[in-house]
Amino acid sequence: MEAVNNEIISRVQQVIANYAELGANAVALSADEDLFARGMSSRASVGVMLGLESEFDIEFPDAMLRRDVFESISSISNAVNNLLNK
Repeated sequence: MEAVNNEIISRVQQVIANYAELGANAVALSADEDLFARGMSSRASVGVMLGLESEFDIEFPDAMLRRDVFESISSISNAVNNLLNK
């Protein structure tokens, strides 16, 4: 698997800051911190998904619409990277 570049991570952090409704600076979150444990609701995760689709011009397939895909900056960045490299 190809390493995720910093640009993708930075853009993912910005989408999280805009849509996750965490009330925290996404840049200050560690890459593996559980966003749901920090207070992201399932409704907010849908906003994050839609924001990511718009930001990266991608579409998440149904098989990727799982909590573990959206639980951290790292897992989201890996998913985005995989979709961009298909």
